[in-house]
Formats: sequence, C-alpha cells, structure tokens
Amino acid sequence: MSGRNEYLSFTRLSRFEACPASYKLHYLDKHQPEPGLPLRFGKLIHAVVERLVREAVDDERSGPLAEDRALALYREAWTAEGLVGVDVFQEGLEILQRFVRDQGVLEHRDVLAVEKEFRLPVGPFTVLGFIDRVDWVDDETVEIIDYKTNRQLFSRDEVTASLQLSLYQAAAQRLWPWAKKVKLTFWMLRHGLRQETSREPEELQVALAYVETLGRQMEAASEFPPRLNSNCSYCDHRTSCPAYADAIKGKREFLCESVSDLEAVAKEREEVARLAKILYARKGELERILKTHLQEKDELVLAGVRYRMFHAETVDYPIEPTVEKLARSTGKSAPEILAAITTVDHKALDGLLKALAKETDKGHVALLKAELEAGAKKTYTPRFWAKEVE
Repeated sequence: MSGRNEYLSFTRLSRFEACPASYKLHYLDKHQPEPGLPLRFGKLIHAVVERLVREAVDDERSGPLAEDRALALYREAWTAEGLVGVDVFQEGLEILQRFVRDQGVLEHRDVLAVEKEFRLPVGPFTVLGFIDRVDWVDDETVEIIDYKTNRQLFSRDEVTASLQLSLYQAAAQRLWPWAKKVKLTFWMLRHGLRQETSREPEELQVALAYVETLGRQMEAASEFPPRLNSNCSYCDHRTSCPAYADAIKGKREFLCESVSDLEAVAKEREEVARLAKILYARKGELERILKTHLQEKDELVLAGVRYRMFHAETVDYPIEPTVEKLARSTGKSAPEILAAITTVDHKALDGLLKALAKETDKGHVALLKAELEAGAKKTYTPRFWAKEVE
C-alpha cells in the first residue's frame, strides 16, 4: 500500500498518471531527483519572469518592463543554476526579450497575484498548488496565467482538457469569489503566444471528481509499473529506473516468432516503437552534449567518429524581382510565372485565417476558407497510422 497522501498537487497527480514507477521513486522511496537541462532551464526562466513581474508590482510601477533588468536577473539565475552552453544561454535571453516585448505596458494594479499559493479541498484531500500569475481583466473577470517553456505548442484538445487549468480555475473561484468569469491562459514563452480556454461548471465537477478518484487510486496502489515513453529521457529519476536502463540498452521483452501471427506482429511493433522513441530521445540528449563542446572546437574525434558542425544553406528568392527577371527572360507574363513556381503553404494560410477571424466576422472567414479549399490541389500520400485502443 502506498499510504495516505499528506496532500495532492498537479505535479504529484500528473507524475502518477504518466508513470507510477516515477511516482514511487519520487514520493514514496524519496530518491533524490536529477533534473535534466529542460527542467532546469524551464525553472530558471520561470524564476526570472516571476521576479521581474513581482518587482514591478511590489514597487507599484506601471509601464514597460526593463529589458536590462531581465538580463541582470537572468545572469544571476544562470550562475546560481550552474548551466553552461552559449546556445542555451542565447535561447533563454531571446525568450526573456520576447516576454518583455509581448508584455508591453504592465499596469501593476492589474496584477492580483504572483506565484499565488492555494489549498483546494477535494473530497478527503487537499490539493496544494501555486498559480504563476493572476490578472484583473474587468469587474467580473480574472485571468489565470501559467508560463510554459515547452518547445511544442499544446493542441486545442490538450488545452481544453488540461487538469492543471481546471484546478487553477477551481482555486481561483475560491480565492476571488467576486469573479464570475475565469480566463485560463498558457503563456507559451518560446513562441510568444497565449493559448486560452475556459471551463464550464460541469467540466470543473468532472475534473474534481477525477482528482478525488486518482487520489484514492494512488493511496490504494500496491504496484507501480513503469510506462516507457519518449519523455523518459527527461525524467528526473531516469538514472534510478531499471526499466529505462534496459530500454536504452535496447532490451526486448517480446519477439514475434511467426509473421503470420498478426497479434504477435502488432505486439512486437508497439514494443519496438516505444523503444525507438526512447532511444531517439536519448540520441538527441547525447548530441546536444557533443554540440555544446563543438562550439569551442572545430571538430571532435571520439570513439572512432569525427564530429563537426556545419550550416545547411537555404535559399529564398524575393517574389517581385525574381518574377520580373523570369518574365523578361522567358517572354511569359508575370501571372504565368507565378502560377508555375509558387504555392501557398497550408500552415501559413491557416494561421493567417485564424488571425483574420479575430478581427472580422467568423462566418465570412469560414466561407473564405471553404472557397480557398475548393480551389486547392490535394495530393495523398499513404501513411502508416497506429493508436492504442482506449
């Protein structure tokens, strides 16, 4: 039996969800965590952003945040964390510069809280947490902001179903009972984007019922199986995990004995796919270490292999002068040249339409999108797809 939870938290819940073995190592066996670079880097950026905003609020200052102060805090936090690597340092600097730029004018009166602690009763449990930032929007609305340093944006479904945001809204409604509306925001610092959502009362009820159920499941658990996935290389207990050690050695538990047995073929395929993701993530981790050293040397010769960095060249041709020269040389008209050499990138067009929908009538934009898709040329490439049955 795992025993009574002193308290629950989103971090504790999500660790148990993601991998019971990691949960056991961290909370029950109390192994010392060894966070990798992504976790340490994210913690560092969070600390700088938090302190930058808190200073403005404490000093009752209104106006743009100071970029030079952000740099000073970043250098201080970087040294304290003991990170190295000019590329990572530059990346963090750019994130903070973008944050200062995107924040624009900060009105200190509009920031209700920074790193706000909450204790939320859920059934027999208490959920303990900290909200990065809470802003006043109007007399009926607050905005919950959670800073993220993820490299990838969340999907719409991930934002809509986020248990973290659900817990934050439930807590906010207790802390600021006057707020009839709660706006939930993931501020994606690497991308300079805010992914926003909200929760209906029924959705909160489901989320809290799930938290209570998961809390009881955690207390009743007697086995804590590992759940190997591509995130294992970022786990702060990977060096203590026998399953991860076996995975990066390529250790297999199942081998298909007959290719005519499709059930066995599928089973081995899924095991190999999981191992491949872990090994590929490990490969990326090792390559980042080598790239850091290649910033100081032209090449490395290690284990019989020569490593170098090189720049891949991409060439972009400006539209107007290129079309003009081609038309003059070929005798064709500019529209003919454009039709022959240009296409519109689907993702770029989709982003433009989404931005347009915020500025004008959504129905008009939907009709425009349908008209554009009707005239688009579609090609289909066979792709293999697999997903676990829920």
